[in-house]
Amino acid sequence: MKVTERLEKLRKIMKDKGIDYYIIPSEDAHQSEYVCEHYRGRAYMSGFTGSAGTLLVGLENAILWTDGRYFIQALDELKGSGIEMFKMRIPGWPSLLEWLKENAKAGETIAFDGKVFSVGEYKDFKKLEEGNKLNIKIDEDLLDEVWKERPTLPKEKAFLHEVKYCGKSAREKLREVREEMKKLGANNYIIASLDDIAWLYNIRGNDIKCNPVVLSYALVKENEAYLYVDKSKFTSKMEEELLNEGVTLKSYDEIGNAISNLEGKILIDPNKISAYLYECIKDKNNIVEFGNITTKFKAIKNEVELDNLRKCQVRDGVAMVKFMKWLKDNIGKIEISEISASDKLEELRSLDKLFKGISFETIAGHKEHGAMMHYSATKESDYTLEPRGFLLIDSGGQYLDGTTDITRTFVLGELTEEERKDYTLVLKGHIGLMRAKFLKGATGSALDIKAREPLWNEGIDYKCGTGHGVGFFLNVHEGPQSISPVPNKVTLEPGMIITNEPGVYREGKHGIRTENTMVVVKDTYSEEFGEFYKFDTISLCPIDLAGLDISLINEEEKAWLNNYHKKVYYLLSPYLDEEEKEFLKNETREI
Repeated sequence: MKVTERLEKLRKIMKDKGIDYYIIPSEDAHQSEYVCEHYRGRAYMSGFTGSAGTLLVGLENAILWTDGRYFIQALDELKGSGIEMFKMRIPGWPSLLEWLKENAKAGETIAFDGKVFSVGEYKDFKKLEEGNKLNIKIDEDLLDEVWKERPTLPKEKAFLHEVKYCGKSAREKLREVREEMKKLGANNYIIASLDDIAWLYNIRGNDIKCNPVVLSYALVKENEAYLYVDKSKFTSKMEEELLNEGVTLKSYDEIGNAISNLEGKILIDPNKISAYLYECIKDKNNIVEFGNITTKFKAIKNEVELDNLRKCQVRDGVAMVKFMKWLKDNIGKIEISEISASDKLEELRSLDKLFKGISFETIAGHKEHGAMMHYSATKESDYTLEPRGFLLIDSGGQYLDGTTDITRTFVLGELTEEERKDYTLVLKGHIGLMRAKFLKGATGSALDIKAREPLWNEGIDYKCGTGHGVGFFLNVHEGPQSISPVPNKVTLEPGMIITNEPGVYREGKHGIRTENTMVVVKDTYSEEFGEFYKFDTISLCPIDLAGLDISLINEEEKAWLNNYHKKVYYLLSPYLDEEEKEFLKNETREI
């Protein structure tokens, strides 16, 4: 069935039910960024496969909102569907709510599945309902009626994450969480976000591709803790171990009843709890709305996690160097495609005994494909690599001792003047942010300009953030910290992991990104001026010197690059054979 036929079928159901507009977001019942196949309804109904976007289907029209990472991709994938693309967070483009406020008529009905909409979004729609005299329905999952072959919820086995890797037991984490609950006056705490639950209870799974989480809910009380999950995913031994940590297993479907009559104050994160769960709580006066306690704890890695992660980054870096050598040795000699290059890199990572899979679908873009920030090669789009221009590879691994995320733009052959200049400007931005020193209390949004400045000076920008948090053997995108022009009140604190990934994306030409993962560390302190922090790079792989216009690099930038490459050689060379060492020595030579 084509997208146009699916939309036609959906509209017929909408008419029968008296629905004028139906909204399909990207998220699942846990407000996840990446979702299992069961929840990929927006992709199914629109044909757009990116991870972020919201589809609005009207009886006469359809619009998809997505962000700057996906503008090029969405325009391509929506061709012939009759769906318009609207740009999120771009001046002059109305948001979904703004569009409905202007276009939905009094008395019309807007419907969606309340299980996949957050409380925060639901409240915005309730305001719209009242102000515009609309009808909002949140109990409509129409996808089941259109998507007959819809996959069922996953039943992958779960496992426990050992304390030798994560540094703290579930019991210790629960004690810390309860202390914070007490400060907030909460007797109960409902958690729906999967990575928060995985972190709190030290559980991992395979329910979402590349994200080692388990579909579940958590309920933490003053003296009890519960995990609502498909119990068939846990062995009796695991259930017993969790019980010893103070965690009792309950059936996944019991969560609604369990929270309906809770006594005392109930803590929820309105951006991470669904409208459905919110409506299950009968006494709304007992609700305390606050960001997830677990999110901040999870973001600041403990010493065991940081020590493990540094070791993990060394092994990941070795795989990257082996890949770089294979690519440079074979380009123009054997046939290599975007897909086969991605497969080769995964194969090299998989040789590690702690490897559990890739941390996201590898982005491997040659020529103009590199300009699509989150391009994913298909059999139809797969380019054979030519010995010219770039190959942008954004990739990462999931290991028991950490999660990695790194991007290198490799030079495959001859470059144009524009390509070389863009490549150098991106590196200058990367180094500018990497070298930043900042006062305690600084936010990522305050530092974003450090990465963009060399590009802005040339009238160039990239339509996405500069950096995101990274989980510990968890989701590759993790909050609450970020580096972005979008205001974020979260301050950067020692132990936080964050990426540094400026880029240039020229539609129809090329894409360039240089990304390392960094950790926030203490720098200097004085009574007069306070405490300062800085970044320490933990990703380890040469930055391809063949792309640089040395005339654009100043002495401080040269010094940073040379020191970084010394570190890369020192830490990685012991794990390479002689031929690989020689290759690495050349790729990390002084400039």
